Amino acid sequence: MKRGLGKGLDALFSIYEDDEDVKVADKKVEKKEEVAQNQGVAEIDIRKIDPNKNQPRKKFDANSLKELAESIKQHGVIQPIIVNEEKDGRYVIIAGERRFRASITAGLKTIPAIVRKYSPREVKEVALIENLQREDLNPIEAGRAIKELMDEYNFTQEEVADKIGKSRPLVANTLRLLNLCPEVIAFIEVNQLSAGHGKCLVAIEEKDRQIELAKFVIENKLTVRDLEKLIKDGATKAKMKEQKEKIAQSIELKELGHRMQRLFRTKVKIVGDDNKGKISIAYFNTDDLDRICSFLDKLER
Repeated sequence: MKRGLGKGLDALFSIYEDDEDVKVADKKVEKKEEVAQNQGVAEIDIRKIDPNKNQPRKKFDANSLKELAESIKQHGVIQPIIVNEEKDGRYVIIAGERRFRASITAGLKTIPAIVRKYSPREVKEVALIENLQREDLNPIEAGRAIKELMDEYNFTQEEVADKIGKSRPLVANTLRLLNLCPEVIAFIEVNQLSAGHGKCLVAIEEKDRQIELAKFVIENKLTVRDLEKLIKDGATKAKMKEQKEKIAQSIELKELGHRMQRLFRTKVKIVGDDNKGKISIAYFNTDDLDRICSFLDKLER
């Protein structure tokens, strides 16, 4: 059975364009204004507008809002926000809360808005879907919004993926991030860890170990690939120490390892830093060992 908002949702997305950068060319501005006029834009008292409590995006970058506010002071709000008209004469934001907040900072008394009349369910559904289509939504916020859609409206992962234009595996992986322990989720929310790091860490069942690895990744600036390898190798204390020492190595020491590998034609591992460490030369058969011995004989002569 199909679910959705039908014409209401189509109408919303047909006029909504995310406009992160308000500084656009004059021709683009004129085109947007023409579209806005055709859609029936009203100047609404900013004091009568309320944020949507179901807005999945909870964090707004202060510096980004300040920059947008300065732009609005110079150019005005080029892209109208979209609001829903309530029974008490007030309005609830469906799309454009970032522009709304920046407009308050800029000192605007009114803001251009396209007014819609949706049921409470439609307002919530549209707001969730509209935000999930944004590229800059925090992955944890996205996961919570997806879960809310599935819980509230009995959507499947496939239906959510179809509505927001994403793949089902991406939806599934985003939902899995919510299984992380709260401390690790907090790291992702403040961008200290990426969704890719979270995807690796969710496989660690022990919560204390999960937190320990997350902090290790942040402290040593490990990439997702580094973390994948660390977990694959067992993520033991020894492996973590080895990884840390490897990261701390100078460019010269790393180059020495590469040179030795080329000369001996086998795996060479350097553990430590410029002051102290050890070099291991691997051999896998008698030919490798004979080649290494032959090379040392030449050096002695």
